[in-house]
Amino acid sequence: MSRKIAGFLIVLGVFMIFEWINLGFNLADGHETGFYVVHGILIVVNVVLGVVLGVIGWRGLRRARGE
Repeated sequence: MSRKIAGFLIVLGVFMIFEWINLGFNLADGHETGFYVVHGILIVVNVVLGVVLGVIGWRGLRRARGE
């Protein structure tokens, strides 16, 4: 994996984590319970995906430095 791709994955992972946590804090009151359940699931899944992308990028960056 090239350093550019590894860096992109790290930035994408950080962006996804920041964006979805920010969305979680900005959800307005007054919606039905299903709304919060669905968005809670989306937030958890996307934060996990962001962490996975960040880890893959970090490992790729470390491997690219060693070459």
